[in-house]
Amino acid sequence: MSQQHTLDTSFLARTGDVAARGTVVVLGATGKTGRRVADRLDALGVPVRRASRGSTPRFDWADESTWPAVLDGAAAVYVAYVPDLAVAGAPETVTRLAEHARDAGVQRLVLLSGRGETEAQRAEDLVAEVFPARTVVRCAFFAQNFDESFLLEPLLAGELALPVDEVREPFVDLEDVAEVAVAALTDDAHAGRVYELTGPRPLTFAEAVSEIGAAAGRDLRYVPISMDDFTTGLAALGVPADEVDLLRYLFTEVLDGRGAWVADGVQRALGRPARDFREYAAREASDWVPGAGA
Repeated sequence: MSQQHTLDTSFLARTGDVAARGTVVVLGATGKTGRRVADRLDALGVPVRRASRGSTPRFDWADESTWPAVLDGAAAVYVAYVPDLAVAGAPETVTRLAEHARDAGVQRLVLLSGRGETEAQRAEDLVAEVFPARTVVRCAFFAQNFDESFLLEPLLAGELALPVDEVREPFVDLEDVAEVAVAALTDDAHAGRVYELTGPRPLTFAEAVSEIGAAAGRDLRYVPISMDDFTTGLAALGVPADEVDLLRYLFTEVLDGRGAWVADGVQRALGRPARDFREYAAREASDWVPGAGA
């Protein structure tokens, strides 16, 4: 990820005096969304407890005994489940976490969720039963998957091949996701709401790659391939079988056109339009230039 742009703090004026509202726990604080959320809270002067398997106190989704110490004394908690809410047992696990949070006196809970994902939306419903004031940020495919995740290396090599062709997706900028999450973590006005977050226009993956190429000043190609070729290639690269299964699910069950429409969650939560994919590509252009970050 490019480190050349500065943290957008224009949202600070809209959040008011939040520093006195208590510690916010950020689960998955080293991840793509968690670190953005934690950084924004730091900029606000809000006490932040960045929780992960490497933190003190330690947080581990697989070890429920680690949860109480992390939640102790917290006013709010940001919940980003790893690896994904689609995996077996994930809805039940996040629901137990929500129960722990409720019993610990946590006032606000923000759940990161996925658009078009059946298990993710089951998790939303289960969490709402035990923590009715929860806020859901239900997201489209992250724009940052193109520069901070599994799509970066192929783009650096000049060609991205995926098992999806003409399907359109309104890719959401994680800067918007983080800003909505922070608003919900620091303001009771968002309690009980579900914000469906997308970008302002749907693009095919080929169109997205074209915009990335234009921003980076490179000739990049997009090639649609079969699912068998995709998963065979992942296995050859040593990607673990459970990750391959998750990607198969993503590209067959989620990126099938069901999420092509644009939602208004960013506008409803923040009172402004969502950031456009072209803005994201221009901001991170150097990430797709080989050697630029060396």
